[in-house]
Amino acid sequence: MSNKPIQVTVDRLKRIAHIPDRPKKPLDPTTCPKCESHFRDEEMVANARVCTNCGHHFPITARARLDHLSGGSGWREIWTELRASDPLQFVDLEPYPDRARKAEQKTGLGEAVVVAELEVEGQPCVAAVMDFAFMGGSMGSVVGEKIARACDRSIELGVPLIAVSASGGARMQEGVLALMQMAKTVVGFEEMADARLPVIVVLAHPTTGGVWASFAALGDFTYAEPGALISFSGPRVIEQTTREKLPPDFGLAESQLKNGQIDDIVDRRDLPQRIGRVLRICERPDLAQAPTLAQHLSEASGDRMGKVAEGIAHTVTHTIPRFPGKVVKKVGQAVDARRKKGTVE
Repeated sequence: MSNKPIQVTVDRLKRIAHIPDRPKKPLDPTTCPKCESHFRDEEMVANARVCTNCGHHFPITARARLDHLSGGSGWREIWTELRASDPLQFVDLEPYPDRARKAEQKTGLGEAVVVAELEVEGQPCVAAVMDFAFMGGSMGSVVGEKIARACDRSIELGVPLIAVSASGGARMQEGVLALMQMAKTVVGFEEMADARLPVIVVLAHPTTGGVWASFAALGDFTYAEPGALISFSGPRVIEQTTREKLPPDFGLAESQLKNGQIDDIVDRRDLPQRIGRVLRICERPDLAQAPTLAQHLSEASGDRMGKVAEGIAHTVTHTIPRFPGKVVKKVGQAVDARRKKGTVE
C-alpha cells in the first residue's frame, strides 16, 4: 500500500467562481438604506415608517402597525398572558428561556405575535400581527396557538381576520413542536373558510420559512408591502447551498406578484383604506332582519307596488300547480292587466 496520505475535501469553492458578499445596509434606523435620506423620529411615526423620498419601508413594530390600521380608534389586545415553555431544554449560546426573556425585555412583547380586536375603517375584525424584532418573528407553540385562537375568535364574533406576517420561519429552539404549528394554523384558516369568513393576509419583510409555507400563503386576499422578501429560503442561504448566483429580484414582492403568488403590492400608508374597502365589500347583511319583497316594494313605492307584488304572488300560487312551464307568462299578463286598469304605471 502507498504511504501517501489521503486528502478529502468538500469545499466546492475551489472549483467555482467566488460569490461576492451582498452590500451591507446602513444601521442607522433614521437613515434610508435606499436613498440615504435622513428623518426625525416623529416624521417616521407620522409616515408609518415609510421613506417619503423613495418609499422604502422600514421595519415597524406590531403595536405601531395596529395603531396605524385602527386609525387611532384604539384596539384591545387579547391573550397577553401566554408565554413559551422550554420542553426540549434547548441550549445554544444560551438557554432558550433566557433568550426569550431578553426578547421580551427588548420589545415589550410576550411573544412574536400580537392578537387584537379592532376596527379598520369602521369595520370590526380580529388582527394577528407578527413582530420580527421578537426572535426574528419565529413561529413557536405560542405563536401558533395565538393565531389558531384568533381564527376561533373571528368565528365567534362573525368578523374577518387580518394576518400580518413578518417572520424568519419556525422557531428552531422548539424543534418539531414549532413545525407542528404549521398544520395548526392551516387548520384554523380552514375553519375560517368553513365559516365563510374572509381572511386578509399582509406579507411584510421578511416572510420566509414555515410561516410562508403555512398560513401566510392561504389568505383569501393576499397583499405584500413593496420590496418584501417572500420565499421559503432566503437568497443568501440558497446561494451558499447551490453555489449559484440568483437574480437580484429573487423572492421579492414584485417578483411574486409577477408569478401570481400574491394579489397586489400595497404601500403601507394605503393599507387601512385598502383593507377597509375589502371588508366593506365582504360585509354580510343580517338576513334574519331583511324585509320581504312585498314589504320592500311597499316601503319604496307605496301601495301600488305592494298590490303588484300581491298580484304576482297570487298568480304564481294559482298557476304553478297547473301550468309550471307558463309561470313567467302568467305573471307578465297579470302585470299588463293591472297596467291597463291604471293601477300600475
